[in-house]
Amino acid sequence: MDNLTFRYNKLLMEGLQVTQQSKHLAFILFLIAYIFIMVSNIGILIQISVEKGLHQPMHILFCNLPLNDVLGTTVLLPRLMRNIVTDPSEHYITYVECVMQAFLGHLYGTTSHTILMIMAFDRYVAICNPLRYPSIMSNNMVVKLSAGAWGVALMLVGILIGLSVRLSHCRSVIENPFCDNASLFKLSCENTLINNVYGLTFTVVLLTTSLASVVLTYLRIAMVCFKCKNKATNSKAIKTCSTHLAVYVIMMVSGFATIFLHRFPELSERRKLSSIMFHVVPPCLNPIIYGLQAKEIRQRLFKLIYKSKVNSM
Repeated sequence: MDNLTFRYNKLLMEGLQVTQQSKHLAFILFLIAYIFIMVSNIGILIQISVEKGLHQPMHILFCNLPLNDVLGTTVLLPRLMRNIVTDPSEHYITYVECVMQAFLGHLYGTTSHTILMIMAFDRYVAICNPLRYPSIMSNNMVVKLSAGAWGVALMLVGILIGLSVRLSHCRSVIENPFCDNASLFKLSCENTLINNVYGLTFTVVLLTTSLASVVLTYLRIAMVCFKCKNKATNSKAIKTCSTHLAVYVIMMVSGFATIFLHRFPELSERRKLSSIMFHVVPPCLNPIIYGLQAKEIRQRLFKLIYKSKVNSM
């Protein structure tokens, strides 16, 4: 068989090192987190879609975030939970499934940044150009921003995974609790310089662009608020922006923790857990932060809960 095209059909995934005594507890905790993420994020999506009062650019753009969180969590947690309660020798995954998981996992991470970037633009227009906001943030613009956020991520991640798929294999073990790009190209004994260069460039450009856009946006918003003497307007701007900023900080801290732990091979288990938390913590906190902070969503949520209580009496 030609070594340039050889690939293992089945791969063995190492997964998390969970003791026999704690594996059921770990399974239950991840199951609770998964159910909460699904119910809260899908619930917010349904609420925004059915409530005409929530059909505003800010809320429509926000819909991209819970949709992405549902994708990112579903890619990881179901298989991870299954592996926790099964014997390590049975943690097999097909190569095609591994590629799909790596693609969707990186798509989740990349789109998390691009979505928060377009949401930052929305906040910038709303606060710095309030009179022109309806004309700038038209339905057409919202569609373009959403399509751009997903389209750019699809293109960048497609190239990233494509460079790894082209390689042959000399190994069949995934040294990770889930498949990612590094796991894929580490299966090969070929020269992976192109993969490393593109992967590093991809990461640096994404993080730099994301961080720069958010920082510049908030500096501009801060300048506008500083010049404006209207306390009510400034208070509303700060309240609105704090929600977006909190979500962004949580995502960045979760991501940088994994990158930082890559520098310490002796902390491989903590790195594995940190990479899993990147798919769990933001999707858990995002609906809480946005759902409770956004006045319109909060009021309709409490109204729905009050109606359910009245009907049950």
